[in-house]
Amino acid sequence: MEQWKETYNTGWSDWKSFPDPRKGEYINAPLGSGVYQLRNKKTNRYVLFGTSKHLAYRMTSLLPKPHGAGTRNNEDKQNYVLSN
Repeated sequence: MEQWKETYNTGWSDWKSFPDPRKGEYINAPLGSGVYQLRNKKTNRYVLFGTSKHLAYRMTSLLPKPHGAGTRNNEDKQNYVLSN
């Protein structure tokens, strides 16, 4: 088993690809509180981690407008998530 699976697989849901809104895909996340972690599939590196009282809404802020929502003020981060 890969080391990261042993370290990070402690009851979390299985990894899912971050949806691409340009393809009509939607975020599948809880409407309530939760934790998210993003990993770059190409490099296998963790790139973002966060928590929120409104997880689905927070995750949509990881995408640039018009694809995302919210008030995240980091356009470089949003473009990185959309590109990777």
